[in-house]
Amino acid sequence: MPTERAAAAGQGGGDDLALLGLLQLVSPALPIGAFAFSQGLESAFELGWVSDEASLGEWLEGVLEDGLTRCELPVLARLQAAWAAGDGEAVAEWDRWLAANRETAELAAEDSRLGASLTRLLGSLDLLPNSPTNSAMNSPMRVSPALPQGAGYVTVFAWAAQARGLPVRQALLGFAWAWLENQLAVACKALPLGHTSAQRLVERLRPALVAAVSEALTLADDELGPVLPGLALASAQHETQYSRLFRS
Repeated sequence: MPTERAAAAGQGGGDDLALLGLLQLVSPALPIGAFAFSQGLESAFELGWVSDEASLGEWLEGVLEDGLTRCELPVLARLQAAWAAGDGEAVAEWDRWLAANRETAELAAEDSRLGASLTRLLGSLDLLPNSPTNSAMNSPMRVSPALPQGAGYVTVFAWAAQARGLPVRQALLGFAWAWLENQLAVACKALPLGHTSAQRLVERLRPALVAAVSEALTLADDELGPVLPGLALASAQHETQYSRLFRS
């Protein structure tokens, strides 16, 4: 509630509340159904492209470098800035841009379904734009724009990060961390990969997450766009895969 936020800020706890808000957003326990999606990784297992710890690490590094770094992360930063400025036109434009960059039906459905789930959750918590909880964020001269119709996951995440008062860099790190945790959870369910192997990959990729965020924050608009033909092919193959655990 606003009174809690104000009280915490008065006691020097505003940063602590923001951090806890980030942990809430990226927690595997967040009830938005992210566990049901593999983002093409399950198909990569089926095709034999990823079969062990080493090949999984290479796959994740590639998706991070050529995907998140050039797509979700820099656009998340732009969306959070647009929400902060009350620029609904920019929010809608970047939401459309992200939707246009989903190369398969499954990737598009994942983004829209997670966005819808997160929107419903924020609504139940009274945390949508212009809800009573967030009215204190808006000056009398500026009202936050509404979420675009059918907003994707990154767009809704950006709003939640802004509503929680998260610095942009922390929001990007949290988003990248949630992606990595989800991918490793998929691998632990669908591969003979133990949790110790997953933690070795965390250690291997933590510096890469930091580097990806740093690079994403330097990119100009005309440098954006994922370059992931392998993931697109894997995702397209997954649409007709006979036996599968995940929806993408």
